[in-house]
Amino acid sequence: MTQYRPPLLNLPPVVKNLLIINVIVFLGASVVGSKFGFDIDRLLALHFFKSEYFRPHQFITHMFMHGGIGHIFFNMFALFMFGRVLESVWGPKRFLMYYLITGIGAALIHTLVNWFDYMSMKNALDAFVNTPSPDLLSQFVREHVGPVRPWVHDFINQWAEHPNNANTTSQAIELANRMLEGSINTPTVGASGAVFGILLAFGMLFPNTELMLLFFPIPIKAKYFVIGYGVLELFLGIQNSAVDNVAHFAHLGGMIFGFILIKYWQKNSNRFY
Repeated sequence: MTQYRPPLLNLPPVVKNLLIINVIVFLGASVVGSKFGFDIDRLLALHFFKSEYFRPHQFITHMFMHGGIGHIFFNMFALFMFGRVLESVWGPKRFLMYYLITGIGAALIHTLVNWFDYMSMKNALDAFVNTPSPDLLSQFVREHVGPVRPWVHDFINQWAEHPNNANTTSQAIELANRMLEGSINTPTVGASGAVFGILLAFGMLFPNTELMLLFFPIPIKAKYFVIGYGVLELFLGIQNSAVDNVAHFAHLGGMIFGFILIKYWQKNSNRFY
């Protein structure tokens, strides 16, 4: 199999425009936030559907938002390295369709997983409200919230000294409800779902192409790289650590939707590539 190698500076149109749009949105969001104090994440980032900030268009717009220089750099680097190869094989129309479907699919999987997390957190909150105690609040924070400011732990410790104080108990219930609300309103940003779909597609189309890892100069075939990355994301997603703010199941969602779409195209086309 011959590997397609588009000229480095002669980017295909969709990849080039995606790179430009992502950079413009990232810089624009930074300027709007710093100069005007407007939180553009509330408008364009993906929010859980129970959040007051949720809007349907966020399933698309969140793909063009990023959380920092490192976040956008690695996503755009992967888009540049692998996306230009896929667009040269598929053509602009099919590549754009694939990019958007995997990105939206990743958001749908992420939302589904968030629903289960929300229900678990809501059940724990209900249990705490029914029988409020410092120990239950501490457990709620540890299992569902993660790192919090020191004053929260100070509050729990002070409550433990006077557990029957009705006023403190009321404050504790209000605090737990605010934590649930904060979890609901936490936005998700990034093109990672679509990027993982691109990685999956590259691994399927060019399975034996050797890749050189960025930080460890070790050659590895694309198929093993994709499988290893997928297993790692699954493991980290199942871990569900409260301190981990990476949407691992969104990454897996991009790969799942990409796999389904490629298999569909292969089944319905005599000449896939």
